[in-house]
Order: sequence, then structure tokens, then C-alpha cells
Amino acid sequence: MFFNPRGYILLGSIHLKNEGISLIEKVVLAYSGGLDTSVIVKWLQETYKCEVVTFTADIGQGEEIEPARKKAKDLGVRQVFIEDLKEEFAKDFVFPMFRANAIYEGEYLLGTSIARPLIAKRLVEIAAETEADAISHGATGKGNDQVRFELGAYALNSDIKIIAPWREWDLDSRVSLLSFCKENHIKVDSPNESKSPYSMDANLLHISYEGSDLEDPWSKPKKEMWRWTKEIEDTPEEPEILTLTFSKGDIVAINDDKKSPAQIMSCLNIIAGKHGIGRSDIVENRFVGMKSRGCYETPAGFIMLRAHRAIESLTLDREVAHLKDELMPRYAKLIYNGFWWSPERNILQAAIDESQKAVNGVVRLKLFKGNVTIEGRKSMDSLYDEKIASFDANVAFEQKDAEGFIKLNALRLRLAERSSRKL
Repeated sequence: MFFNPRGYILLGSIHLKNEGISLIEKVVLAYSGGLDTSVIVKWLQETYKCEVVTFTADIGQGEEIEPARKKAKDLGVRQVFIEDLKEEFAKDFVFPMFRANAIYEGEYLLGTSIARPLIAKRLVEIAAETEADAISHGATGKGNDQVRFELGAYALNSDIKIIAPWREWDLDSRVSLLSFCKENHIKVDSPNESKSPYSMDANLLHISYEGSDLEDPWSKPKKEMWRWTKEIEDTPEEPEILTLTFSKGDIVAINDDKKSPAQIMSCLNIIAGKHGIGRSDIVENRFVGMKSRGCYETPAGFIMLRAHRAIESLTLDREVAHLKDELMPRYAKLIYNGFWWSPERNILQAAIDESQKAVNGVVRLKLFKGNVTIEGRKSMDSLYDEKIASFDANVAFEQKDAEGFIKLNALRLRLAERSSRKL
């Protein structure tokens, strides 16, 4: 019998909480097949004397995930869920976010943040399907992901129990994790087989790099770190022109070739990466309170954002566009902090989606040496009137009317200036 940081007394398979008895018989774990989550499987089995169900999501990380099935089976897992969620991720999470032009702190395109609500959703759903008592994840106590997973889970099932091993165990380093594996005969990849010294997260929208030499914000990212984008000096010497077709704020075709949301993102990642587009090196403010330095590759996202703003410039009313820009930082912060499933995000999303009904048309872009240049845009729903905008003739706009407009807007300024003379 002993106490752990969650306030449970562990006694056989029963976990006694101060306010009563809570029996944990089955847990659904977000499982990658890597070192951390492999240790967690065994730790859950031993610590909670429970059955572990694993869930592995393919959201476009670009790596083979099927080996996770064998690894889980080797650890004694009987129910293994491996799911292709790329289309759901792109259609129901990434595309709605890009309708808002969401950027956190002016630079981060929220690649990791937007993936967590979907994973939390499936964890809760699988827990219901398998009649599990709890869910678990491998996020650490220092990061944002623990918050995102758990806020999402609680929003979807207020009674869900959550086990976060990194907040409970005393395994505080890679060395201690490897030692645990050795003691428990858990087969893991050799440290020498690791292709990167960085903590990495990848999906259809981005790949992130943290840790190692990046923990020094003065340290320049190594050239060999980047995986999706070419160095500028290695990019093509000729620009590439492409057109993106929009319907209700979403890209539906590339060069007139209709594609699904996930296909569009995959294609744009390849095209943009070839031209060195999409790199970011950021020091961001985590929700938990600390600053963190991370490097990101978001090739498709850079193009999607630039093109979306271009088509909105033609089709959105001025005040609607300005209101969206005012709301965007709040919307982005909600996603970053893990409030995707909150009522306030739903309200903002409804307003954003309403604004996108006329955001239809085509944008022409030039990709060259790390840059995305808008070369043209057109729309049947355009609010741009060439006759009114022209300097050549007074059509529907009398230039002399501007005098009264200016004087009315200047009234408070003139009154303030006169008052200042008296001081």
C-alpha cells in the first residue's frame, strides 16, 4: 500500500480516493509506439493493475504507424485501435481554423495545437466504445499538450477519468525510461537508431522541433534538422505558378484539379517545401506560463493563409474583414490553450463560417526562393468595382464629396486643437 501524487491509495487493483472508491479496470492510452508511451503501457498495467487499450492516430505525420500494432501486442495489449484520421483532421479542424486566418502571437500557425482536439475526441469515444474507466496520455507536466488533451476530454465527457503518468511517476529522464524498459523487458529502438535529437511532432499541417541545442534561443537551427523544406540555396532557379480555387473559404482545387482537404494539404506541402517555404523559428509563451523556443515547418499552411487573405480582400465587406482581424487573436489563443471544444470557440466559429459564404474565387500565386507572392485574384462575388476604383472617371463616386467626409471626421480633431490653444 502506498500513496501517489494523484491522492490515491494503491492497493491491488483498487484505487481508494479520499472521497470514495474508484476502480480503474481499463484505460485507453494515446499510443505512438515510441519510448514514452511504450513505458506508459507497462506502467499502467503494473501501477493500476488494469487492462490497457491503445489508440494510434494517423493524422499525416508521414511515418508508418502500423508497427505500433505489433509493439502494443507485444506489451500484452488486446484491443489496438489504429485509425486514418487525415481527412477528418483536415476537413473538420485545419480548414475551419484557416477560415479565421488564425496565428498565435503573430507567427505560430498552430500545427500541434489543432491536432489535439481530434485526438481527445477519439480517446473519449473509444473509452465509451470499450467501456473503459479512464483515458491516458504521454504529455509531460511542463507542456501545453496535457492541457489540450484534458480540457478537450472534459468538455466531451465531464465525468472522464484521466491518468497522466508524467505527473505521477518518478521516471524523469530518457535514461530512467530506458532503465525501466530493461528491467521490464520492453523492446525499444536503440538510442543510436534515433534520427533526430529533437522532440518532434508532425501531422498534415506541420512538423515541430524542440529541445537539444534549440533550448538556447541564440543557437542557430542546424541545416540537417529540417525535413520538409529545402534550404533557399537548394531551391529551383525558376518560380512556380499555381492557382488555388476557393469555395466558402476553403481551398477545393489546385490548378483546377479538384482534391479533398487532406489531398490539398499533402500536395501543397510538397510544392511549398520544394521552394523552401514554411519555416519558422519562434519563442512562444506557453499556456502553463513558461517561454519555449521551437522551430516549425508549415509549408502548406503558409500558402493557405496567404491565398485565403487574398481572396478575402476581394470578397469580404470592410467591417467584416476588420472584425475578423480583431477576433482572430482571441480565436487563435483559444486553440493554443486547448479550448477548441469550448462554447466561445463554437460561437466564434459560427460567425467566421457565416463570413465565408461569399469567399469564393481563384487566387494565382508565385512560389520562389522561400517567398509566396500573390499575382492575381478573381471572384464572381467580388466587391471590387474597377469603375469606382479607377482614377480616370467619376463613376458612382463624386470626388468633391470627400471634402465633407473629411471635415466631419476632422471635427473632433479641430475641436481638440482649439482647446489646446487655451492651455
